[in-house]
Amino acid sequence: MDELARLKWQCRRGTKELDFLLNRYLETGYLVADQAEKALFVELLGFEDDELSAVLMAEAEVPEEMEVLVGKIHSQP
Repeated sequence: MDELARLKWQCRRGTKELDFLLNRYLETGYLVADQAEKALFVELLGFEDDELSAVLMAEAEVPEEMEVLVGKIHSQP
């Protein structure tokens, strides 16, 4: 399985909102991201579903090193 296929599988979280945000970023922002941002995205995908949802839905504080990435995830067209 190639890297994008593996990440696409990891973006499937079972909620429409998370699936939409993560897949939209993967298909647009991830492709042009630098290595550091790609590594942060992979780290973000390692979060448990409830923690990931809280971070992306602004119900929990975003880890400082991921603030820019979370902003990009929300701003993808």
